[in-house]
Amino acid sequence: MEKRENHAYKTDLTGKKIAVVGAGGVGGFLAGMLGRVCPHLTLAARGARKEAILENGLVLHSEYKGEITVHPETVAEISGMAEQDYIFVCVKNYSLENVCREMEHAVTEDTVIIPVMNGVDPGDRIRSLISRGTVVDSLIYIVSFANEDYSVTQQGDFADLRIGITDADASEKAKIGEVSEILRAADIDHQVSDEIEVEIWRKYILNCAYNVATAYYDNTIGELRRDPRKAAEYEALVKEAWKVALAKGVAVTQEHVDAIIRRFYKELAENATSSLQRDIRAGRTAETETFSGYIVHEGKKLGVDLPVSSKMYEGLKKAGKDRTENE
Repeated sequence: MEKRENHAYKTDLTGKKIAVVGAGGVGGFLAGMLGRVCPHLTLAARGARKEAILENGLVLHSEYKGEITVHPETVAEISGMAEQDYIFVCVKNYSLENVCREMEHAVTEDTVIIPVMNGVDPGDRIRSLISRGTVVDSLIYIVSFANEDYSVTQQGDFADLRIGITDADASEKAKIGEVSEILRAADIDHQVSDEIEVEIWRKYILNCAYNVATAYYDNTIGELRRDPRKAAEYEALVKEAWKVALAKGVAVTQEHVDAIIRRFYKELAENATSSLQRDIRAGRTAETETFSGYIVHEGKKLGVDLPVSSKMYEGLKKAGKDRTENE
């Protein structure tokens, strides 16, 4: 069951210390929205990005929320963060272990950590790495990216979070409520979900096809749709990831899968590309293991046959290696 949160509610964030770790597309959007109402906002950034934000502020070009520029109270590397009440973690999966080690000093018993990341296990990984505080699981539906000048662009008329904790106890429910209050105050669309694991897997299954197929073929969604063979493989990627979810005991339904496939054919923009595709094309470190490797490895452990996912995983690993060697 999900509860859509409205935005009529206002809460005072004056006394709350909130940090956003990672100032890319997702973190930049959240920091831009939070920065309008949170006077004690810390944004973790380094190098040229840090200098640009210190000089110009965090600049958000949002088709949904408008042009926003905020000046966080603190812009610092993670190691320079003070203790925080709430920390939104918005980094690539391959950076998470290092980030947890660097930010552990800023986490108290009362701190709430909200990972807004790709994949299905960042919350559990944070729990295993940091023994203090409470982790509220989340996911976000958004199209956003960082620009060369370190501003952030959000495209489309949606930017929507889901938050929750599986089988939350009374204390955890209270923490979820606190996070919801913060998001409402910042006018960030969100839902509190009693089935957050299913919600996370629904998005992950979508990304196991969307990111993987666009990156493997270096095609837009429109190009994939117009090729019957590639479209059939896209559907196969969805269904293979679903098989893994079911094998792990996650209650993703046929209706959920049908909606993911329908979105491919009817809803995604013709010119849509993926973050994995863009990173591999540019020769950057990519989340191949998050979008492809995880599902293949889990499938092997669970005895699930994943022919299309396995083929594309091997191809993506080779593409990433070849581009790195050619740099």
